Amino acid sequence: MDSSLSTQNAPFKGTNLSTQGSFGTTVRQAVDTSHVKETKDSVREAKIMIIDDEQLVIKVVKRYLSAEGYANFVTVSDSRHAVDRIWEEQPDVILSDINMPEVSGLDILRARQKSVELTSIPVLILSASSDQEVMREALELGATDFLAKPVDPSALSLRVQNALIVKSHHDHLASYAKDLEAEVRDRVKQLERSREQIVHCLARAAEYRDNETGEHIIRVGKYCRVIAEEMGFPKEYCREIELGAQLHDVGKIGIPDSILLNPGRLTVEEFEVMQTHCGVGLEIMEPLCEGDGDRVRRHASSGGFIMDTIDAPMLELAASIARSHHEKWDGTGYPAKISGEAIPIEGRICCVADVFDALCSERSYKPKFPIKKCLEIMLSERGTRFDPKVLDAFFARFEEIEKIRLAYEDGQTVEKIQALKA
Repeated sequence: MDSSLSTQNAPFKGTNLSTQGSFGTTVRQAVDTSHVKETKDSVREAKIMIIDDEQLVIKVVKRYLSAEGYANFVTVSDSRHAVDRIWEEQPDVILSDINMPEVSGLDILRARQKSVELTSIPVLILSASSDQEVMREALELGATDFLAKPVDPSALSLRVQNALIVKSHHDHLASYAKDLEAEVRDRVKQLERSREQIVHCLARAAEYRDNETGEHIIRVGKYCRVIAEEMGFPKEYCREIELGAQLHDVGKIGIPDSILLNPGRLTVEEFEVMQTHCGVGLEIMEPLCEGDGDRVRRHASSGGFIMDTIDAPMLELAASIARSHHEKWDGTGYPAKISGEAIPIEGRICCVADVFDALCSERSYKPKFPIKKCLEIMLSERGTRFDPKVLDAFFARFEEIEKIRLAYEDGQTVEKIQALKA
């Protein structure tokens, strides 16, 4: 056999991977070649599969490798069962003949190529053939190395050792990557939880100023998610609108207590100030710059401005909700008096959710209405206050919305809410 086909596989020679990983160990530590000696010692425990239709060849190969300290062998003399045995045994290295009846070594390589799990197993070809075309095809199919028959014991030991060392490093890197991916997922979840908690704290601050409960903001957010789901919005949008809707009234932070806490009917002037909470909410979610102080003092326009000119998609959604959730389908709402589809869809969704929750909740200026009356009022404003399609989606999922209302009813303790969620 041509000596040019006998080159040994040097594991990761010349590799320069010094990049510091984001978590845990560095990539250099993951593939550090100082571990090679330890790896060489451990490869003797590797599982070696020998596939050959000649029992004599199997016995000779086993004897040579046994002399080098290898003891874990799986042998296959009927190549028709080779692929199944590979799946069952998951060997660390395969030594296979090329020319076998019914199922050849090339057939085995082709079957191996179809599975990600099997392609990581190195395959050393044992062959008495010098057919260059067959060798080229075997390499194209992922063969790791060639050994000519009759097998040279020293070459056999070195080729198997090198293949196992490479496999060991490959498995180590795969495990490292898997662990790193899991750690990244955990960090993302932690960041997600932190974001949700920050949003909830900011929203709760606004609710406490208004003598309302934190459950109100949770309910409105969840109602919005259910409505958005019914309307066919993507899962990510539904998740974001649930969170963003919790900030729909954050602009109330900018309203004076004399107006915000007034239990009586507001004057025209006071109501104009109250309307500015939409803009204040927008302002809260926008980084302040010089000259913006006066804008923060306007509630309706301020609620939207607080969240204006920001990059985070959820906060952009929250800003849009804060600014538009008091607009009405017929154009008589505030602050911009826009109508129909000119109102952002998230604002139209939150309008339905917020009004429903206000109707069925006790406020300083009104009692808690029975659910039947709440629904009658909602229906009476279909096409005037509410987008008909949004309201229809609300009613289509009302059974689920009612479950949310009861689960997060005002006065529920944290323990009760957690129990209901579980």
